[in-house]
Amino acid sequence: MRLFTPPAAACPPVALASLRRRLLCMTLGLTALWAGVATPVQAETPNTAPELLKGLLTEIDAAANRQDLQAVMQHYSPEFANSDGVVYTTLETDLKKLWQQYPKLSYHTELLSWEQAGDTLTAETLTTITGTQTLSNREVKLAAQVRSRQAIDAGKIVRQEILAEHSQLTTGAAPPTVTIKLPESVKVGQTFSFDAIVEEPLGDSLLLGAVQEKPVRSSDFFEPVPTNLELLSAGGIFKLGRAPILPDNRWITVTLIRPEGMTFVTQRLRVVERSTP
Repeated sequence: MRLFTPPAAACPPVALASLRRRLLCMTLGLTALWAGVATPVQAETPNTAPELLKGLLTEIDAAANRQDLQAVMQHYSPEFANSDGVVYTTLETDLKKLWQQYPKLSYHTELLSWEQAGDTLTAETLTTITGTQTLSNREVKLAAQVRSRQAIDAGKIVRQEILAEHSQLTTGAAPPTVTIKLPESVKVGQTFSFDAIVEEPLGDSLLLGAVQEKPVRSSDFFEPVPTNLELLSAGGIFKLGRAPILPDNRWITVTLIRPEGMTFVTQRLRVVERSTP
C-alpha cells in the first residue's frame, strides 16, 4: 500500500507517494513518549502546561508556516528518532523537499495533554496540515491530521511516536466526499471492518475504487504501489480484515475515482498486543 498512489494517468505516483513520508515527518515533533522513558500515572491538561512547552509549540508552528527549515530544526535534538524510523537528517531532507512541492502549507498544532518525568516533558498533540500543489495541470489539495506524543528534553524534541493518522488528497471539480470507518487500533489477530462511504448519490455516474493495506515502513515511503481499480456497484468500499498475529502499524489506503474528481485517503491502523489497553 502506498499513500496517495492514484492511477498513472492521474498524477505521477512517485510524487504523490513521496509526499507521505514528508507529511508524516512534519507532525511538528509533538508526539510520543516511547521506548525507555518512564510514564507518569496521569497526564495533565493543556491549560496547566509549562511556558516552555507552550512556547515550543508556538515557535514550531510559526517556523513551519513560513517554511523556515533552520528555525524548525533547531527545536529537534540531533539524536531525534521516531517510531517509523525517521531520524534528524531524514526529517530535515524531507521537509525541504515537501516545501519545494508545496510552497504554501498551513500548520496548526493543538496540545491535548502533557506529562513530566524528571527532566523529560512529553506532549500529546493533534497537528493539522493543509495545502495545495499542481501536478500534471491538476490542482491537488492536501488535508491531514496526525495525533502524536513526543519526549522533550532540554528544550529539544528527542523521540516521537505517531498514535493516529488520517491523510487525504483530492483533485478535480467535484471529488468524492468520503467517510472512513476504521478503528485506530485492533488487537493482534482480531477481525475488523473497513468502510469507505461516498456521501454523494451515485446516480448514473461511474465509481471506480480500490483499497490497499501495507505495513508502515520508513524504507517503503518512496516505493509506489500499483492500484488495481474496480468498478463499484455501491457507493463505496466495504471490507472485512484480520489483523496480523504480531504487533505492527498498517496503512489502509482507499482510492475512489469518478468523472468529476478523485479522492485518495490513508488511515493508520495500530495492531497492538492483547494486553495493551
